[in-house]
Amino acid sequence: MIEVDTESFFVVVTIAALAAVTVAVMPRHLAPPVVVLELFLGILVGPEVLGLAESDEFIDFFANLGLGMLFFFAGYEIDFERIKGRPLRLGGLGWVLSIGLAYAIGGVLVALGVVDSTLYVGSAMATTAIGTLIPILRDSGELRSRFGTYLLAAGGVGEFGPIMLITLFLSTEKPAHEATILIAFVLIAIALALVSVRLAWRGWEALERSFEASSQLAVRITVVLIFGLVLLAGQLGLDVLLGGFVAGMIVRVALKGRERQVFESKLTAIGFGFFVPFFFITSGLEFDVDSLGSAEALAKLALFLGLFLLIRGLPAMLLYRGVLQLRQRGALAFYSATELPLVVAITTLAMEVGKMESSTAAGLVGAAMLSTLIYPFAGLALQRRAIAADETGPPPSAEATRGGV
Repeated sequence: MIEVDTESFFVVVTIAALAAVTVAVMPRHLAPPVVVLELFLGILVGPEVLGLAESDEFIDFFANLGLGMLFFFAGYEIDFERIKGRPLRLGGLGWVLSIGLAYAIGGVLVALGVVDSTLYVGSAMATTAIGTLIPILRDSGELRSRFGTYLLAAGGVGEFGPIMLITLFLSTEKPAHEATILIAFVLIAIALALVSVRLAWRGWEALERSFEASSQLAVRITVVLIFGLVLLAGQLGLDVLLGGFVAGMIVRVALKGRERQVFESKLTAIGFGFFVPFFFITSGLEFDVDSLGSAEALAKLALFLGLFLLIRGLPAMLLYRGVLQLRQRGALAFYSATELPLVVAITTLAMEVGKMESSTAAGLVGAAMLSTLIYPFAGLALQRRAIAADETGPPPSAEATRGGV
């Protein structure tokens, strides 16, 4: 039997509600992302600050479910019909440039004795927390815009690419063996996607009838798919994040029209209303505040925060010159440099195999937390200025001012 710390569990649930209330009552332009509040409140009530709560097996179980749901939503927002073509090509090329730049900088840091591993540090710096950004983009109305299309493509690749690195290289000593298993997993996922599309083409009458019924068939089938693929990925020795991500992509392909609209509202309520906050609050509870207290860790935090923007932002500024205006490219750079869940996953793996010092892990995670707090606000401000500039139009020319044509 698992012993349940009911007091800590209640504190976590209360913190989740408090974070939501705080964001709801604050002016929209001042309200921080709710996930950031969940992280910082988790640190505040954690064992190293106020000592009101601590994680245990029961809370960690819900946190893992929340992580799986978070990556489900990241995969669900990857609408290939929408991002195919130029957005996907630019997103893929941008991430390739980012990973090359990250490994080059990581190699320099290793040579200088700042970090221990090019592979782990470089991989952590080349991620994008598109799953974390989705609620922010949804609340700001950017998720369905033209700019949002390019951001979803860049962020989707920036999350899927690192998941592949974790699966093939970071969590295994036999990449060739893992690649074979990955191919088998992909084939199974493709088969599921094809079956889903065929059923969707015929119409899911049973699902439609259950949308307002107590059986909630659509939601229950989706939950089975999410955690079934997570289980399959784990049983095959792959990273479980891959299972949640692929499940999201399959559900996106399968649903259509009213099914998608009704489904989104229901699963969003379950995921972001309960499971996902557990992951972020628990990450705060388990954050090593003492390691971040050293001057070395603080220096690394500042270094990594700047490198996130350089590594993920520079390709955005260079590659999208013919697609987005300057302010929009700046917004894309800041959004793309927002990192968190995969940084936590990669640093955890690195610590387990002895490839990363605690000060480096604390610096990376601390920088990722700050990037989630700062960079989306910067991106949102730049995008709003770009929209305002489009609405007002270019300033009149000298000839027009004098009445010329």
